[in-house]
Amino acid sequence: MEITNGRRVCRPSSISLLCWLVVAPGAGWVLARSFGLDQGPLVQALAFTPYVTLGSLAPLVLALALHRRAPTFVAALTALALVALVAPRALPAPQPDVAGPTVRVLTANLLAGAADPAAVLELVRSRQVDLLLVQELTPAVEAELDRLGLDRLLAHRQLNPVVGTPGSGLYARHPLSDGGIRQLRGAWGFTQAYATVAVPGAPPVRVESAHPAAPYAIDQVDAWQADLAAQPTATPDGPLSVLAGDFNATLDHGPLRTLIDTGYVDAAASVGAGLTGTWGPYDGDLIPPVVIDHVLVDRRIAVRDLTVHPLPGSDHRMVLAELRLPTAEGR
Repeated sequence: MEITNGRRVCRPSSISLLCWLVVAPGAGWVLARSFGLDQGPLVQALAFTPYVTLGSLAPLVLALALHRRAPTFVAALTALALVALVAPRALPAPQPDVAGPTVRVLTANLLAGAADPAAVLELVRSRQVDLLLVQELTPAVEAELDRLGLDRLLAHRQLNPVVGTPGSGLYARHPLSDGGIRQLRGAWGFTQAYATVAVPGAPPVRVESAHPAAPYAIDQVDAWQADLAAQPTATPDGPLSVLAGDFNATLDHGPLRTLIDTGYVDAAASVGAGLTGTWGPYDGDLIPPVVIDHVLVDRRIAVRDLTVHPLPGSDHRMVLAELRLPTAEGR
């Protein structure tokens, strides 16, 4: 407090100013995350919201230690809001009561063919995978997977092998129909294989290998948003659907949440495994792991389990979901 012309004037102390400078970024982060402000550099930053949640305790402790009431109040609200946004991913949710067959779905980004096909094949064999969805499938990896025996395990397929990163593939234990390839608009020309799988004892399920553009630069954000908006929505009153792959987006990105809100469930979050990283720093980069590979399932499908597995040669990990489908009679 200062006295000017005989009058008392309250000015913020340097300590209070320091508190506000420390508290304000977290509060701004909550606003950006809550209102889906996925623009420019914020797109990449929002992927690390779980880490910001942990870090939000530091401003709260500082404000408490310095006995600053208003910054303490804002810091507490910020921490609580972030916990409310992130914590549900670590808590199992109720599942629909279904009695149909079990289906195991595996998704893997093969990093333009650099991933180890033997690791993929071993997981398919040991865990009795029924559906394998791959991104960045190349002709060489396609041939190697079949040489190792994938054609005997998953004989039905809808494939688009391409040299580089655009390729996509869908392998299945059960017959496929109505298959095709979706072309996306991103700079790298990603494609997405899709088809309808006929699982005995269950209704038909439409399955697609998702691979929207990566927001690796600011000028790619528009393509990223467009590719996510172009993903097939769920049909709560229609056929069942599963959408799995490298979404290049986390649950802290508005476009992915909008897609899920059409009638999907994120399989990892629904069983309390939604904070297990699927990308980085497995190629040596000093980047904390984030969750950009997902298995999205129709809300009428029960998720029994979800696990994440190493994939040598790729900067992604494989995601394996065990699903329980409704019965054909209960469709």
